[in-house]
Amino acid sequence: MIRPTAAHNAHAFEVVSVFVIIVTVFAMALTDALIKLMSSDMSLWQVYVLRSLMVLPVLALIRRGRLRPRHAGWVYLRGLLLTAMYLAIYAAIPVLSLSVLAASLYTGPLFITALSALVLNRKISATQWGAILLGLIGVGLVLQPNAAAFNWYSLVPLAAALLYALAATITSAKCENEHPVVLGFALNITLLVFGGLASLAILWIPGTRLPDYQFLFGRWSELSAEHLSFVVVLAGLFLGVSVGLARAYQSKQPEVIAAFDYSYLIFAALLGIILFEDWPSGLTCLGLGMIGLAGLASLQASRRNAASVAAKNRRVT
Repeated sequence: MIRPTAAHNAHAFEVVSVFVIIVTVFAMALTDALIKLMSSDMSLWQVYVLRSLMVLPVLALIRRGRLRPRHAGWVYLRGLLLTAMYLAIYAAIPVLSLSVLAASLYTGPLFITALSALVLNRKISATQWGAILLGLIGVGLVLQPNAAAFNWYSLVPLAAALLYALAATITSAKCENEHPVVLGFALNITLLVFGGLASLAILWIPGTRLPDYQFLFGRWSELSAEHLSFVVVLAGLFLGVSVGLARAYQSKQPEVIAAFDYSYLIFAALLGIILFEDWPSGLTCLGLGMIGLAGLASLQASRRNAASVAAKNRRVT
């Protein structure tokens, strides 16, 4: 028998997960904005290595060294998927406009919902499917991508979206009992190893054989006080992102969390105004409203589903 308090606790867990994903995607948006500001001065791999070196000791202190995952294979597979996702995002920046990149990337929540239904055999209500589709329409209005700009390179951020969805699904299905700090530690270990290997490869390969894209294929630059401060801030933000993503997608309903993932675009628009004086148009504001409605509709559907399950169990008992 499932007591009413158990259903209440389950719903409370979902609400906390929604709050965590909103805070986390704000940190992600701020991180991306800062990287955009500094991308001409530092290599991506330099950022990854230095940031992870700062984050890892903090995570180790938080857990007092208790960092061994229960299911190491799934935990590090999740880390590899997220590392590949980040690589795909930045690899596409030179050849795609940011609007096309973001519009492709934010098909991720739709992938998460589909994987929840197909892989995890979870029942997705018509309201939840509608909420995800409404959010996608909102994304289109916010970004207003030019269809003519899409080409084969558009598959790169689509691949990043799929990788993100796979990582989220694995977190929910196979890593739900892992401590979020352990998941964050594993992700940073993966980024550190990948960043270190990429940095060594760039040093070994003659510069004339590398593409002319400094952020992805450039060597490390000298660290100034400004650069060091930048990396420290990024480390603090990524510490929150590493743990926050893990905690949010431990939810039993990742499709609900996926709907609130769209709030990234709201924060990105606000940071665009503050940092780059990029004011949104009327269509953009309409799209942001649709994104917010999508998240609320998905959460309300989750509440109805939870209440229905609890009532059915009470009738059975």
